[in-house]
Amino acid sequence: MTITLWIINILLALVFLGAGAMHAFRPRQALAENMAWTADSSDAMVKTIGALELLGALGLILPLATGIAPILTPIAAIGLAIVMVGAVVTHARRSEPIITELVLALVAAASAVLGFLVLA
Repeated sequence: MTITLWIINILLALVFLGAGAMHAFRPRQALAENMAWTADSSDAMVKTIGALELLGALGLILPLATGIAPILTPIAAIGLAIVMVGAVVTHARRSEPIITELVLALVAAASAVLGFLVLA
């Protein structure tokens, strides 16, 4: 189960590192060209989402890799699942596709469950 957890967490971390860096470091106006929801959000909101995604990605890997407070790994996965549920709600309200966000939310939830099972 540990290998499965590592595979899931590495893939999730890569996705959220990319998305988080994009949200945190690109100007909102540049993001609005491809992400319509950013046009209706404040700069602070977009940057906060990016920071949460970056922290969540680090939280998926670092505690488990270092052995320092490994309980933070499934907690980070729960946090990312919550962020993605918010994304699903936002996109659904805007009548936009929600499949990607829904899949990421489910995979993050699966990572949390698996993380708790590995740590038990």
